[in-house]
Amino acid sequence: MARDSGLGVSALRFYDRAGVLVPAWVDPVSGYRWYAPGQLDEARVLARLRRAGMPLADIRLTLASWSGADTELVRKLLMTHQRRLERGLAEARSEFSSLRALLDHRENTMTSLRIPTARLSVAAPELAAALDAVRFAVGTDPELPILGGVLFDIEGATLRVVATDRYRLAVARAAVDEHDGSRAQVVVPAPLVDAMRALSDGEGRVRLAVGGGRLTLEAGGREAAGECLDGGFPDYRVLLPAAGGRRAHVEVAAFRTALETGPVRSGEAGGADLSVLTVEQGGTVAVCSDSDDHPSRVAVNRDFLLDALAAGARDRLLLEVGGPTAPIAIRRPDDENAFSILMPVRLEE
Repeated sequence: MARDSGLGVSALRFYDRAGVLVPAWVDPVSGYRWYAPGQLDEARVLARLRRAGMPLADIRLTLASWSGADTELVRKLLMTHQRRLERGLAEARSEFSSLRALLDHRENTMTSLRIPTARLSVAAPELAAALDAVRFAVGTDPELPILGGVLFDIEGATLRVVATDRYRLAVARAAVDEHDGSRAQVVVPAPLVDAMRALSDGEGRVRLAVGGGRLTLEAGGREAAGECLDGGFPDYRVLLPAAGGRRAHVEVAAFRTALETGPVRSGEAGGADLSVLTVEQGGTVAVCSDSDDHPSRVAVNRDFLLDALAAGARDRLLLEVGGPTAPIAIRRPDDENAFSILMPVRLEE
């Protein structure tokens, strides 16, 4: 039913509980839901209404009237929602026009953090570890090319590298020498990041030079250089989670096994599978079943979480969970300044 209708398994369960699309029969032992052939048409209509963002109350009325002889109510509900969307679009266009005007003014008054020349050196193992910790979070959306790189934020004696694809963010740092302390930021495209990482696979130090929109890395007589991305990278500092939340130390190998073998919420319409987690006051984390209504549970993209565990590069990591809608932080116990953040996925109830 999920495959043929375009509704995910979790969506079918949700609409069953909401009384919108109730299965013809439910196995009393397994809880498996069975649908009549005639319900497939209703499910496909429901999927379209859902994609169009129709409110649940209107969806319920539309489906209740769909098979009736008088479809006038259906037409009225569809037209009402279309007008609602058109009003929302007009209002959104007005707001975006105002925001673009504010942005133009801001760009005209801001001073770029890029400086004509910056030279520094970094221990090769530190730079390699920092790049490994963030590379998994680099974006691939062609509509947002600036997220297809890693931010190099150089300030004082510290180099911070940052990557985000909107759904996850990773930050790591390395100590630098020979820098005059003034702040510089450049966004390095992913292919150049990978070339830099390959040259940093050894001992000793590597030298970095920034200037004219280019970044050059020299190591052992070899060089990787290229143009930096042009555009403003998000201010990662305002995206960091607030202090607090429940913390749990996890053994990475055991936790990975629990994620890979534990229950998941199937992704809807080809979406990612979700793991539902809970963190107890005693500092233990558990992977919950789909039906568990634990008040502190939080859902997360399972593949993203597995990537973050691998990037953490430790046998034990620290999970910090603030709530169902708060970002999830994965930190290294020995260096809490190296961490990744995953955005939770809202569970439909």
